[in-house]
Amino acid sequence: MRRDWWKDGLQLSLRIRPVGLVLAVVYAFACWGTRKLSLDQFYLPAGVRVAALLLCPPRLWPYLFLGEYAYFAQMRYPMVEKYGLAWVILASGSLMPTVASIVRLHRRMMTTTSQAWLLSVGAASAIAVTSLNLILMHLLWPTPDVPILTGAARYIVGDFIGILTVAPLALLWAKRHTEPAWTRRFLAPSVAGLALMILIGVSTTLIPAESATAKTSLQLLMALPAIALTCLLGWRGAAVAVPSLNLIIGLTTPKPYPLAFDPTTFTTQMVMAIAGVALLLFGSRITHYYHRYRMRDDGERNAIKLARNSHIASEKGLRERALHLRKLGDGMDVYLKEVVSWLKLQGHHEIANVLLNTATVHSRLFRAQASMVYPTALDQLGLYVALQTGGVRECWELSNRVNRPRLEGDPCTLSKGLQLAAYRALNEAVSLLLENEPGQLMVRARCRGFGSQRGILVVVALLDSTRPLSATTAAMVDEHLAGLPLAYGGLVQCRRNRVRMVLTETAERSSNGSAPHHSPDRGKAADLDNSQALG
Repeated sequence: MRRDWWKDGLQLSLRIRPVGLVLAVVYAFACWGTRKLSLDQFYLPAGVRVAALLLCPPRLWPYLFLGEYAYFAQMRYPMVEKYGLAWVILASGSLMPTVASIVRLHRRMMTTTSQAWLLSVGAASAIAVTSLNLILMHLLWPTPDVPILTGAARYIVGDFIGILTVAPLALLWAKRHTEPAWTRRFLAPSVAGLALMILIGVSTTLIPAESATAKTSLQLLMALPAIALTCLLGWRGAAVAVPSLNLIIGLTTPKPYPLAFDPTTFTTQMVMAIAGVALLLFGSRITHYYHRYRMRDDGERNAIKLARNSHIASEKGLRERALHLRKLGDGMDVYLKEVVSWLKLQGHHEIANVLLNTATVHSRLFRAQASMVYPTALDQLGLYVALQTGGVRECWELSNRVNRPRLEGDPCTLSKGLQLAAYRALNEAVSLLLENEPGQLMVRARCRGFGSQRGILVVVALLDSTRPLSATTAAMVDEHLAGLPLAYGGLVQCRRNRVRMVLTETAERSSNGSAPHHSPDRGKAADLDNSQALG
């Protein structure tokens, strides 16, 4: 018979983890130590509370609650007689669950590239904790001595600045593995900015207390390194600069005894709170747009890489087809030679000679067409030899409109993929101009290196320099020729009477015949077009 749980009770298993107990002790001591360094308008335990919730997984939050209660127990137990046991228990036990609920509600936003949600956590936590404290004070204290509006302003600003001082550092530590290169690349700017802020902060301590204006101005001057770090490093720079700025100002501010409200310090902290919010928002937006730009840039690089791979794969298929056609042509030549020899043995010399001449002409035409499918000469002898032999040369000569090409440089320094792309683009450009433009054409090409880049500049132009290309031809050039040069980090331009094409690659990739991974800068590619190159 099934037993009813409401009669027999519930069985609960409670597992105490040693690491959790250590965490509770560390958290309690962290709150106690930072409380010694705090003011009403610079309350660091509020930041420690939010930072601990951000760093620790939810399964360890009960131990943070335990550490919070231990911290409040040692601090508020002597206040029981003065303020009552109800206030001590409620005020101590309600703050951490409230902040934990706020952090829990923001956990979905923590995976975004923008870190502006941290300001929402800080503002909500400061307002919620201050509201709870003030409400419980006025409900449970015998004689509340803190005005609601004044106390709210002091405690909200104090908690918020404390959160801005500690929480960004915790978030920075939690996301240290998302971009490993950041620590190596930006360590020097961070150290330089922190050193400058510390130097200015130490200088403020040397100013006499009577010179309050000069001291405040020097404190505000520390915002300049913080702005520089934010502009350089985005939200990570702000996560380093804003806590450092607040901490230096807070530690260099003389603490009144007993602890009381200090109007001068409150004004300074208000200014720094506004500056901290602005820097964190600005840094978050910088990082957000940087990630968007990097994703778009990576997408463009992947698209270019896929275009190159697709071009190389298609050329590989065409090469296999051309080799197969070449084998067929060799077989037909052998067969025709056997037939001619047999005819001569039979005494049909005239028929054999006619057949031999016809077979020779058609074999030459067949091989020329096969070379148009894929320029096999390019594999062994390079681009320029492929342009001056085979079907391309015969096609240009038959048109009687293409002058002898002017070819400069060594194309063998380029990868085979880039040479094939230049070969296809050049043939297409000549064909378009032959079909759509009257008059003679000239073809120029020059291979050149610049730094770690290698490239080729190809120009197909009308011989009549006074006759510009038509709008239809220019549109067809952009439509048919933009793909291959773009896949190799180049460009296509129509200028007056000519079509310019630039294809480039890295020198180390061109040496092994494979396509380059990185496309060069457009500005460098444009340097190929100058008066010393091809004019």
